[in-house]
Amino acid sequence: MPEPSNNDARKIVRIPLWYLLLLPLAFLLMQALFQGERTQIPYSDFKNLLQAGKVSEVTVAEDVISGTLKNEGLDQILPREKLAQMRCKAEHGCNFVTVRVADPQLVEQMQDQGVRFTGQQKSEWFSTLLSWVIPLALFFWIWNGMAKRAGMSSVFDIGKSKARVYVASKTGVTFDDVAGIDEAKDELMEIVEFLKNPERYRRLGGKIPKGVLIVGAPGTGKTLLAKAVAGEAGVPFFSISGSEFVEMFVGVGAARVRDLFAQAEEKAPCIIFIDELDALGKARGISIVSGANSEQEQTLNQLLVEMDGFDTNKGVIILAATNRPEILDPALLRPGRFDRHVALDRPDLKGREKILQVHVKHIVLSPQVDLSAIAARTAGFAGADLANLVNEAALLAARRGKDQVDMADFDEAIDRIVAGLEKKTRVMNPKEKETVAYHEAGHALIAELRPYADHVSKISIIPRGIAALGYTQQLPTEDRYLLKKSELLDRLDVFLGGRVAEELVFGDISTGAQNDLQMATDMARHMVTQYGMSERLGMAAFEEGRAPFLHPAAVQERKSYSENTAQVIDAEIARLIEDAHQRVKQTLMQRRDLLDTLAHALLQKETMDREELRALMAEVPERKGSAAGG
Repeated sequence: MPEPSNNDARKIVRIPLWYLLLLPLAFLLMQALFQGERTQIPYSDFKNLLQAGKVSEVTVAEDVISGTLKNEGLDQILPREKLAQMRCKAEHGCNFVTVRVADPQLVEQMQDQGVRFTGQQKSEWFSTLLSWVIPLALFFWIWNGMAKRAGMSSVFDIGKSKARVYVASKTGVTFDDVAGIDEAKDELMEIVEFLKNPERYRRLGGKIPKGVLIVGAPGTGKTLLAKAVAGEAGVPFFSISGSEFVEMFVGVGAARVRDLFAQAEEKAPCIIFIDELDALGKARGISIVSGANSEQEQTLNQLLVEMDGFDTNKGVIILAATNRPEILDPALLRPGRFDRHVALDRPDLKGREKILQVHVKHIVLSPQVDLSAIAARTAGFAGADLANLVNEAALLAARRGKDQVDMADFDEAIDRIVAGLEKKTRVMNPKEKETVAYHEAGHALIAELRPYADHVSKISIIPRGIAALGYTQQLPTEDRYLLKKSELLDRLDVFLGGRVAEELVFGDISTGAQNDLQMATDMARHMVTQYGMSERLGMAAFEEGRAPFLHPAAVQERKSYSENTAQVIDAEIARLIEDAHQRVKQTLMQRRDLLDTLAHALLQKETMDREELRALMAEVPERKGSAAGG
């Protein structure tokens, strides 16, 4: 016979809570059935039977009197119907029960008739038991329901780790599914090699890093990369979010940390992956409410202790991911804990093309689709954005009844993601539409006429999203990591192109340039306060780079310069914007014919691509001195 497996031997018999609640009810039912063998009679009949000498023995309790009657002559005292209900036995007589009534002469009468009687003490153990069992049972039932809502199988699992375990290569992800972040893959390949061949490192006395922190913007592939490491190494993969450690009960988070590391050591070699580490590892002592984060701090302290207490040579590697590294506790980042930091940036042009190649494997693609052109139009897109782009294009093609996803679907998907959903039902009056046309024409012309500005790829005056009445999409020719002052000034001109066009043509301005003015002001402020591009202020930086997630917020607004310097900064920002305003005004006055032609073309077509724009610009030559106002 086959021996029982360890799993069978370790099975635990679980008794449902409903069974415990039904036991008292079953006891009461049995007691009622037992008492049902005695027939209840009125107290007056009992007295008549006692006086007639028909009662043989009696048990007197606090509320009832029960006993046995003699069989002879009962029909003379009891009604025939009552006598028929009684279960009489020849040897033991007929059993009865009656409600006790206050009767001081009862004992004396029973002594006179020679009745054998006894008293019965009232037992309160059952009612006492029920008064404790039922409230406790209800409490555990409600608590167990709350625990299940929180994701636990029962209330007794509250201190257990909630990590999801993917055994061996069941993550379904390998390095073949990760593209565009080759440097990060090479960095983590060492972890994979250690898990596959640990003796290669141990023989030289080397120690693998205990923890690897993956840092990057949302959507850059942090979680995907961690799963790929587990898939390549073929080891168990414990995946848990930082927020799943902390519960409403004090001490639960620390207990879950201990349980997680205990499970990991049992399954070593393995990988522990903590996603959104900032939810657990936020710097201690920064809360403005005293004691508000005591549970979170206890959990973090336990994590620090566990990371110090285990040996990586056992094969337990900790991976963590966050997009907010600036708020992590310094104790997490010191050597011996998260030794290695892997930074994931948004992919460059070649990286975006590789990511697109990975995602289009699962869709029916038209041969005319140019992935390199799509990659060029999606500057700033992260991996998740590109995956969403491919999915949106496939959905659009399916909605239109196509057999393949073509370039037009990708173009529409890009417009939808960048500018929002097309508002076909939004109807603008002719005057507003003309204003939008001249506004977008001003942006496009300045972008094309400035040598260091990005080229225009598409112009549209179709309303999209919530507030966008039109947009001009620019296509960078290459990935840029440094910008010169001349390039920033050209970009500043492009921001003001729409506003100046409205001013020239209509002699009035609208609210449509709100976002343009905001971006122009931000760029001018950065040039003055961070890049040292003001001749009046010289090579000095007055503000740090923005850290939107840094806490507290007051640190971001701290000024390390005087009020006089602040006035000079404001004056320099205003000067940069006014200089750009004059440059753009002069350019548009010189090319007023081209501005009018482009705006009228947009009113007719509503959308223009780069080829149409270049052809139109070639048809309208430049005429010097053709300035015209309002």
